[in-house]
Amino acid sequence: MPPGEHPALLDAVRQLLRPLARLAVARGLTHATVDEMLRAAFVEEAFAAYPQLLEHRRVSRISAATGINRREVTRLVEARQREAAPARSYPSEVFARWTTHSEYLDQDGHPRALPRLGAAPSFEALAQSVTRDMHPRSLLEELLRLGLAEHDAATDTVALERAAFVPKGDEARMVGFMGANLGDHFNAAVDNVLAVGAEHFEQALYADGLSDASLAQLRRLVTQHWQAITQDLVPRIEKMIADDDAAGIGSTAGPGNRTRVGLFSYQTAVQPPVPPAKQGKEDAP
Repeated sequence: MPPGEHPALLDAVRQLLRPLARLAVARGLTHATVDEMLRAAFVEEAFAAYPQLLEHRRVSRISAATGINRREVTRLVEARQREAAPARSYPSEVFARWTTHSEYLDQDGHPRALPRLGAAPSFEALAQSVTRDMHPRSLLEELLRLGLAEHDAATDTVALERAAFVPKGDEARMVGFMGANLGDHFNAAVDNVLAVGAEHFEQALYADGLSDASLAQLRRLVTQHWQAITQDLVPRIEKMIADDDAAGIGSTAGPGNRTRVGLFSYQTAVQPPVPPAKQGKEDAP
């Protein structure tokens, strides 16, 4: 490691760990639980770094690279191989299509209230365009449970209640989004630092000295820009997927690629700098 990089790396890791520790303490995760997960993450990354080694040699190499003893490495590798693949989130896919596809938007670009049943544009048609593995009624019940949609029984129509897919009262799903979003963001930043493959887009604006009123105005602007981005990008991405599949080069035809595009804003109070202490004049001797 080049001189001067080690302290900077430790400082970056410290900045990443503090929010993680705050979340763990707030939700009752003990150090032992997080330590077990950190060990598993070390082993998983070291495992991927030596794909050509025979199994017994790979365990020894992982142990040397991570400082974790061989027996523990073996246990963690076996646990890793039993992990299940993450499931798709059909409610989030329905929400994304509803808020971005022109047939489900009004003339102002806002999601329309949809008839629950019938041909497109209806909620039934929308749900079936996403999946045939879950009944539209079940998808609707899930959106209602999450506080994301409302069903008007009098007109038998369904309307979205929120502008963003942030499930109300469903902390498990919110935590899942947090892990997926921050995990990919962190991976992009690490790839850029390590110069792994193509550079990922990662930029941010920073400003201080803002009043509460200015922050509120800025939050509204960020929300408006994000809505414009998603309404433009989602249909384009879906067309790319369909075109790739039609050409036989998409994920349905074999290994493919995935991407995540995000936007975030964060604000916190900044303490004003402490003015230097005034020094009195010394008495003349």
